[in-house]
Amino acid sequence: MTNHDRILIDPAICHGKPVVKGTRVPVSIVVGSLAGGMGFEDVQREYDLTQEDIRAALAFASELVSEESFHRLRGAA
Repeated sequence: MTNHDRILIDPAICHGKPVVKGTRVPVSIVVGSLAGGMGFEDVQREYDLTQEDIRAALAFASELVSEESFHRLRGAA
């Protein structure tokens, strides 16, 4: 199963936000939880995910960010 096979985007689930397939756990929750200091094991327990699910969410987020272009906001330092 590739990373893309583990992430689902379906308008009928979580308003079309990318989720870990077979769950209602958004990729943003996985990434945010890790960024907030939770470890892989904590995220696994909290959301009933596998390490492969977590890695897929991170890979998806990484690919999404790499495809975006960013522009400096006016007045931003």
